[in-house]
Amino acid sequence: MSQPTSTSQWQLPAIVSGLRSAREQWRTRNGRSSGEQGGRELPSREAIGQVFEQLCGALFPMRLGPVDLREESEDFYVGHTLDTALTSLLTQARLELRYAARHDNADVADSDARALGVIQDFAAALPHLRVLLDTDVLAAYHGDPAARSVDEVLLCYPGVLAIIHHRLAHHLYRAGLPLLARIGSELAHSATGIDIHPGAQIGPGFFIDHGTGVVIGETAIIGERVRIYQAVTLGAKRFPADESGTLHKGQPRHPIVEDDVVIYAGATILGRITIGQGSTIGGNVWLTRSVPAQSNITQANLQLDCQDKN
Repeated sequence: MSQPTSTSQWQLPAIVSGLRSAREQWRTRNGRSSGEQGGRELPSREAIGQVFEQLCGALFPMRLGPVDLREESEDFYVGHTLDTALTSLLTQARLELRYAARHDNADVADSDARALGVIQDFAAALPHLRVLLDTDVLAAYHGDPAARSVDEVLLCYPGVLAIIHHRLAHHLYRAGLPLLARIGSELAHSATGIDIHPGAQIGPGFFIDHGTGVVIGETAIIGERVRIYQAVTLGAKRFPADESGTLHKGQPRHPIVEDDVVIYAGATILGRITIGQGSTIGGNVWLTRSVPAQSNITQANLQLDCQDKN
């Protein structure tokens, strides 16, 4: 007896038809088109992943570039890789800005010119971003006694990969490409377990040690030479909503961490509070109030403080 074909075995025509109907219903309910002339409407996660990988190689060619790269061909590789990456990024930027224009009832034609300007500015910023990332790499090397070289931290440390993605994504976020930025950040989140929203403002010399479970919210502001450890959360304490229950977007709701602060593993810091310069926040501390400069906050002194207030 012959085996049934895959189409008859799975009743695929009916399933395909049902899925088409579900898509059409969703698009009708939400006022969505099927894209430009039936093409893709939104940026591609896969394309952004390739772009970020190429940008990492262009920023650090002899360490994150191809295995057979030689110094004499370094500039050629960087130029060729940037041309490919930036051209692809421009395509994705056009998709995001066209999508936004359609939903804002704006002129879609203007979005292509804007996309070109944004990506040109991004390209021009890459040398500065490389210099900024060098401070992060050095912070990781000097901040971890187990690190044997700056090459080791660049090749191996998840916190360094996360901050490379963040520096690139943050520039795109501030330039008006929040979707591309979020995709870039989430790719690093998936790879490292470190969740940094691209809107977070982070100063130079930033080091995340170990890193798994770190969460840094959209409106967090982090100063210079800050070091944090695994499972630290810089989050929001509450989410204000309007009368209909819709959350207010974009309001400052995450902590401000000033220069030279160290936050140890498992600490949870919530709300728009300030951690003063040079402070140390101990492991597993739950903190919802500001602390002055040079504070040393542990679970023990928090408990004593609560007892004194009672």
